[in-house]
This record gives sequence, structure tokens and C-alpha cells, in this order.
Amino acid sequence: LGLHLPPRLTQQPWNLLYGTGRDGFSLRTLYRCGAQPGSPALLLIRDTEAQAFGAFSATTFRCSNGFYGTGESFLFSFSPELKVFFWRGRTWVPAHGTAQHGTAGQSTTEAVGAGSGRFGLWLDEDLHHGGSHPCDTFDNETLSPREEFCVQDLEVWSL
Repeated sequence: LGLHLPPRLTQQPWNLLYGTGRDGFSLRTLYRCGAQPGSPALLLIRDTEAQAFGAFSATTFRCSNGFYGTGESFLFSFSPELKVFFWRGRTWVPAHGTAQHGTAGQSTTEAVGAGSGRFGLWLDEDLHHGGSHPCDTFDNETLSPREEFCVQDLEVWSL
């Protein structure tokens, strides 16, 4: 996965910010454990079917009123080999009217990528359930064997 990170990050150390095994299952706790704003972050998920997948964000995952991120963001899946889905240069227009791309974090949902009313990856507030759908932002495949999944383990790493 390191080969797909932006070149400026390839030699940076990885620091575990949040893990469900250590910190429990809570989106609010995940946001509280986040790195400094602007710090890149890697979200790793293993679902109850042992599928591993996640997202890279050029900025830390956080609660926000709108979408955030840069074109460096991507989704990935190990199914069974690594597949990476990079930002396609497409944007969407959220309700407040400003074109954005990337990630949206609210107190009840974390979502990465969007288009046609669906998210490339989303998680609910207790981090037990999520979903993955093809989306315009990344032109991705579904990351998990099922479009809706149950989380077994989740980690967020800062770079």
C-alpha cells in the first residue's frame, strides 16, 4: 500500500491513532484520537468476512460540516490482491452549493467518496456497520464482498 501513497509520505513513520481493539467502537472517539488537522491518515477495516479494505485521506478524519480532502485521497481493497481506486477528478455538489471532493465526517457517519446518492465507503456512528458502493469520486468497485458490512476491526494510522 505504501507504493500508492504520495511520494512525500513514503518514508514517514506510521503512528496508530485509533484502534477498535484498544479504543472501542465509537466514531466520536475516533475523531478525538485524530492527528493534527492537515495530517494524512489511513483508515483500515477488516469486516466479519475477513475482507480488508479502507481509505487514505490527505487530511485527518474529522467531524466537519461539509466535505474535505484533496485529490491525493484514495480507496483500496485487498480482494485478494491489492486494488487501489484513485480520485478521478470528479467533484460533487453538496447541499450548501460548494463543489468539493473527498471525505465528509459527521457525528453520526463518516463517508469517503460520493456520487449518485451513494458513498464509496461509509461507517455509522458506532463503527459496527458500514457500506461500500461504486461512486463517481473514485470510480471504484464495492470494497467488501457485500455492499453493507459489519466491522470486525478498524484502525486509523497517521503518517
